[in-house]
Amino acid sequence: MKTIEDLDVAGKRVFVRADLNVPLSDGRITDDGRIRAVAPTIAKLVERGAKVVVASHLGRPKGAPDPQFSLAPVAVRLGEILGRDVAFATDTVGDSATAAVAALAGGEVALLENLRFNAGETSKDDAERKAFAEQLAALADLYVGDGFGAVHRKHASVYDLPGLLPHAAGDLIATEVGVLKKLTEDVARPYVVVLGGAKVSDKLGVIDNLLEKADRILIGGGMAYTFLKAQGHEVGISLLQEDQIPTVLEYLDRAEKRGVEFVLPKDVLVSADFPDLKGKTPATFQTVDADRIPADQEGLDIGPKTRELYAAKLADAGTVFWNGPMGVFEHPDYANGTKAVAQALVDSDAFTVVGGGDSAAAVRILGFDETKFGHISTGGGASLEYLEGKTLPGLAALEG
Repeated sequence: MKTIEDLDVAGKRVFVRADLNVPLSDGRITDDGRIRAVAPTIAKLVERGAKVVVASHLGRPKGAPDPQFSLAPVAVRLGEILGRDVAFATDTVGDSATAAVAALAGGEVALLENLRFNAGETSKDDAERKAFAEQLAALADLYVGDGFGAVHRKHASVYDLPGLLPHAAGDLIATEVGVLKKLTEDVARPYVVVLGGAKVSDKLGVIDNLLEKADRILIGGGMAYTFLKAQGHEVGISLLQEDQIPTVLEYLDRAEKRGVEFVLPKDVLVSADFPDLKGKTPATFQTVDADRIPADQEGLDIGPKTRELYAAKLADAGTVFWNGPMGVFEHPDYANGTKAVAQALVDSDAFTVVGGGDSAAAVRILGFDETKFGHISTGGGASLEYLEGKTLPGLAALEG
């Protein structure tokens, strides 16, 4: 895979496919981590005299313009981070984009409007997707893929466009791939995997693959209750994917046979009321053993015994991969499980990887110093699919 060092970019129009899919609330960016992550690649291209055309998606618009998903606030924040003006095109391949790109001088930057405002970006029809990619290609001389959070998508700007222009990987993607290789090829042991989040179905593929590689797997979050139910425990009104119980039982059996330590919560915080996440009013909850959840209660975080147990299971690790919060961390009363895992990674001498998505957001929201972790990924879904052993379309395109 070529890198931007292999490209002669001076005076050239360089299309940078970034992942600027940041969370917005009332039009304000609440976490700019993904913007900061790609900024060094853009800055390097600027310093080398490129005319930088940045493009990204944001949210899930339905193939047409939708003001709530506009990248306009991102253009402002990107300019602040880069310390320079960033021109903003109000469309993707229309008159505004054409004019914004034509006006660029060497060392200047323009950001196109949300790629998903055009149906061709995400189309499953190869011809429609390629036609949009050809329109994007007309705006550039070179392509740099640096949107790691989107490389598992077979989208026009990720998969089709690199084949139409000389291309290379940006520094962010090069770093992400290097980290993932450390998690799959030459792993320092013990290798401990921490998985949380809402749905066990989202993690089945990665569990399946990591059962062959990990020494220890710790389970938390909403997905834990399907495991507890599989063991015959009452889980009340907790999140449950009953159809996944047979698969979960198979994984528990495989783990035992392979000598992989599979660790489930010993106690949980439960409540009859899902927390108010907007006002964050104090919650009413109790702590119960994981096999004693009342029938009318919902598990919302791991309890103190589990926090202590998980910290101990992480203390001697050589490598840690963590994806998914331990509870509803957005509410302070249910954030302690996620905090405990994050703190255990900070305290560890292991190579620690936070696998993007909600875990990366939690690290920032809960006030942890990002430099204390070995790596914080910008792509939760992409990281998981890589660890499942899948071919990621965006990476395959860059390698072509």
